[in-house]
Amino acid sequence: MRVCCAGLDVHQAMVVACIIKGPLECKPKVEIREFSTVLSGLLALQDWLSQEGCTDVAMESTGVYWKPIHNILESTCDITLGNARHIKNLPGRKTDVNDARWIAELHRSGLIQKSFVAPLAIRELRDLTRYRKKLKGYETSERNRILKILEDANIKISTYMSDVFGVSGRLMLNALIDSEVIEASHLAELAKRQLRAKIPELTQALNGRVTKHHRSIMKRSFDHLTFLEQQIAEIELDMEQYFAPYQNEIELLDTIPGVGVHVAQSILAEIGVDMSVFPSEAHISSWAGLSPGNNESAGKKKVPERPWAIKL
Repeated sequence: MRVCCAGLDVHQAMVVACIIKGPLECKPKVEIREFSTVLSGLLALQDWLSQEGCTDVAMESTGVYWKPIHNILESTCDITLGNARHIKNLPGRKTDVNDARWIAELHRSGLIQKSFVAPLAIRELRDLTRYRKKLKGYETSERNRILKILEDANIKISTYMSDVFGVSGRLMLNALIDSEVIEASHLAELAKRQLRAKIPELTQALNGRVTKHHRSIMKRSFDHLTFLEQQIAEIELDMEQYFAPYQNEIELLDTIPGVGVHVAQSILAEIGVDMSVFPSEAHISSWAGLSPGNNESAGKKKVPERPWAIKL
């Protein structure tokens, strides 16, 4: 039980705060206020909590709306971030004020399980690794789009080249975009190394039906692909500086079969370096979403529906 604590009902534009304080053997004093989620409003919330002597704060993880509040209050308060599913209020009593008071009462009784929130330095690493992953997805999409355009134009160079986006492949793509007629003599300048032995096959593969429409779309995709590759290179350069203090941990993760440097960086950014926040290996497995759930009633176990499975 807590003598003084607060519950926050978080929304995009405002947050309702409820402070409950007083001796445990008596009826507590309840005070509720509403604050804006702009910086000035959150600073006012922080000042109010400090004036009331409240350092124990609980709130639910509502989308990303809890993050700016957590960033402001984490320096002065012990914040408990609870799973919204676990602290849902009773039906028929849902108002912003009631939700804030409900969260405060649960927190006062110690009934809200604290979720793992990584330190600020780890959260910054997580932003970088997740953004890089997103950019790599865009990069793959653009490469696949270019390959589809080549197939639509009867260009079959992917049959004879393992990497269409290597040095030789990019030279050929640029030649196609520039409306150049690619002949065997021209391929001698474009094909590098082992591809020189495939000049006859490549000459036939490049003899397709490339229209103005194909060139226009391919140029846009190729320009976007070049931009994405530049952005990925820049973010990876920034990541080297951010991950410099964690080289020992990355080297240890890199010893796992199938785990490279980028995967090691992603693992570190997701779970951090302090393993004391996870009581056991079962907890970290569950937190990562790798533990199967249970759904049993009257001795019967129900298999969870798999939305990705194909239904016939």
